[in-house]
Amino acid sequence: MRWTIKSKPEKEKVQALQHALQVDENIATLLVQRGIETYEQAKTFFRPTLNDLHNPYLMKDMDKAVVRIEKAIANNENILVFGDYDVDGTTAVSLVSSYLRSYYPNVATYIPDRYNEGYGISYIGIDYAEDNDVSLIIALDCGIKSIDHVNYAKEKNIDFIICDHHRPGEFLPDAIAVLDPKRADCSYPYDELCGCGVGFKLIQALAENRNQTIEDLLPYLDLVATAIAADIVPITGENRVLAKFGLEVINTKPRPGIKALIQNVKKKVLTITDVVFIVAPRINAAGRVKHGNEAVALLTEYNLEQAEQFASEIEGYNSDRKDLDKQITKEALLQIEENNETERFSTVVYQESWHKGVIGIVASRLVENYYRPTIVFTKSGDKLAASARSVKDFDVYNALEACAEHLEQFGGHMYAAGMTLKEENYQNFKKAFEKVVESTIHPDLLIPEISVDLEIKFSAINEKFMRILKQFEPF
Repeated sequence: MRWTIKSKPEKEKVQALQHALQVDENIATLLVQRGIETYEQAKTFFRPTLNDLHNPYLMKDMDKAVVRIEKAIANNENILVFGDYDVDGTTAVSLVSSYLRSYYPNVATYIPDRYNEGYGISYIGIDYAEDNDVSLIIALDCGIKSIDHVNYAKEKNIDFIICDHHRPGEFLPDAIAVLDPKRADCSYPYDELCGCGVGFKLIQALAENRNQTIEDLLPYLDLVATAIAADIVPITGENRVLAKFGLEVINTKPRPGIKALIQNVKKKVLTITDVVFIVAPRINAAGRVKHGNEAVALLTEYNLEQAEQFASEIEGYNSDRKDLDKQITKEALLQIEENNETERFSTVVYQESWHKGVIGIVASRLVENYYRPTIVFTKSGDKLAASARSVKDFDVYNALEACAEHLEQFGGHMYAAGMTLKEENYQNFKKAFEKVVESTIHPDLLIPEISVDLEIKFSAINEKFMRILKQFEPF
């Protein structure tokens, strides 16, 4: 392990904050390291309120999105809420669809099939919308690169609103509205929202339009906190507010679906880490082993008995997922050893029989094992599909961009991505990816890092210190 101890911030800043808050030097140092230098900033950090959330209309195209949804409702149009099969996608679909259904009935949901349709907006999904007389699709946690799909829908007189948080390509889809804080021309103050977080900003804007307050949206925050936890987005700024209040909802008044998932957990109070390891994998298991629709059914169910039935089925999928994950990881490690690839700068493995639903988890396991950027491929129809995972501070998305000539399509962000390619391009891609990683990765990044904020004396660890440290949660 590579221990990196952060440099101490300016002494004057630490002392000024220490004096203003009446805390010890260690706590003041930890705060200044996190960009908190004044009494007011500390107050916002330790006592976040829902009023700290940004105005949703600061997000580019938000006004257009709201106008189009209100028009759809006024004209009695059919709306399809479309999202990915992972936790971020299924929670986002559950959030937006259940909010819209609270006052408008013509709302359906759609989660693409991981195996027949793959990641993101699909032509099959658009055809489904056409067959069901849908004239507006709201896409969540996907769509930022779906230029051809949006054009295809346009030919069928179907409009798109895209809510995404992945990095855009050179051009944006020709949708009615493209909500993505990572757009170069979007000046929204916070760009680390997850897909469900962008969906929340949309319902926040719709709620304002209907004279509802932010308190009216509290019951939806259990979904947002679950997505923040599962997607491992930074718990800073707006995400900190959403995670804190969402966690309170999970612990006090969760929706029946989440209640059913956590009712056998022995702990009295769940932390964000518990959500990562208990709630998220179970929601994910539905899309990995069966179908993401099952997760949406669970999260939008209002009858506890029915929710418990769904939860017990999902528990079964999660158990299957664990078995698959173990087996495939074992086979992948064997493949690396047999091919004498233990000393490479990257890991790229392929086996056509591997279950597409767990290759992302397997990629993470291989990163834990060899600690280098990793891609796991399997057969998907007539193509190969893969999940990539990276090591801290290495941008796997940029590395894929450098190998784009070998790929059919790819998308994602710095630490995780998905892609497809033709089978005949696999070996060339594997060579190109290794070359890119070898020439761009700093050798230090191939050693796992323990990032240390501060060295302190044992005597400094007392009850008061621990009490204040606990108030740094959720982390």
